[in-house]
Amino acid sequence: MQTILTTSNDKTLKSLGLGYLTFGIHFAHSDLSGFDVCPDASEGCKASCLDFAGRGQMGNVKEARIEKTKTFFANIPAFMERLIEEIQKGIEYAAKKDLTACFRLNLTSDVKWERIKHNGKTIFEHFPNHQFYDYSKTYSRLNLGIPNYHLTFSRSESPLNHVHCALALNAGHNIAAVFSTKKGFDLPSEYNGKEVIDGDKHDLRFIDKRGVIVGLRAKGPARQDKSGFVIHV
Repeated sequence: MQTILTTSNDKTLKSLGLGYLTFGIHFAHSDLSGFDVCPDASEGCKASCLDFAGRGQMGNVKEARIEKTKTFFANIPAFMERLIEEIQKGIEYAAKKDLTACFRLNLTSDVKWERIKHNGKTIFEHFPNHQFYDYSKTYSRLNLGIPNYHLTFSRSESPLNHVHCALALNAGHNIAAVFSTKKGFDLPSEYNGKEVIDGDKHDLRFIDKRGVIVGLRAKGPARQDKSGFVIHV
């Protein structure tokens, strides 16, 4: 089996300056592998997915992500056993570098990790003293009550999603929204009356203030979006 965790994501590498080393999983997004790992993704989200950006454009990288996804679904217990081993090694490696390990298991997916148990425990329960975080388009996941798992709700072009975004913000959760703002230019300071923070400065969403919009600049295929997934400013 290929290595499960990666530290080479361009966005998560920005966290090094804040003392964190993020380990993540790149699955093949949506149903690209034949298994749907993004059940609530909109059409705009699928077309704009960062799975198609950066190294994700390379054929061998796409194939590796598809194979990793298939391996996960083919034998979840074996995958989880390997994941636990790699997380432990990641924690030890980060400590040697005087960094704090944190984990984003859905870099290009929206797997409900809270539903998967190995030896009677979720991955969060196996490592209760370490921080996990993700973005999610599944509104019901925002209130899981898992102390070491932080979720940022992700905006799409769907009207129902917009309702969920408003509810999430009013409840003190954060939402991530993609803007047409180009690299090197400032994001809007607010949108729909809510403060916008620059989510491109780092990926450590669990240290963000609460009740704000995490603004992200359109990257890769998202620059061509016409669906409404990207907010044009």
